[in-house]
Amino acid sequence: MQISSLLSGKQVHTIKPEATIKELSQKLSELNIGALVVSPDGKKINGIVSERDIVHALPLHMHELGDIHVRDIMTVTVMSCKKDTTVAQLMALMTDQRIRHVPVVDEAGELLSIISIGDVVKSYVSEIDVERIALLDYVKSAG
Repeated sequence: MQISSLLSGKQVHTIKPEATIKELSQKLSELNIGALVVSPDGKKINGIVSERDIVHALPLHMHELGDIHVRDIMTVTVMSCKKDTTVAQLMALMTDQRIRHVPVVDEAGELLSIISIGDVVKSYVSEIDVERIALLDYVKSAG
């Protein structure tokens, strides 16, 4: 199954690099999501920032929280995938790189969407359930 099948109805949210940590935290909380793509225009990817990045930044910058911006804590090297990437390939990438959010980009590298580990697991469980039902039907028809 390709990632394109998981994109229907998904909305990608971004944040500008100059946003403050407070704005970042508020947006993550309001949207009830774990990461945002850092983008000046909603298409170009400058980085990705997650709840985990905030937690890692706190001990280093506790004394200057009001002055920290997304650009200061974001992950700059962003792993991305294309719509034709398979769920299995994405699962392998997420496992190997220990990441939980992967932006989906077009051929020009512009942002289309974002896939979370939750999306991948949900898809995988659904796929396994379809196979389970098919096997049960097969066993029932053979008996």
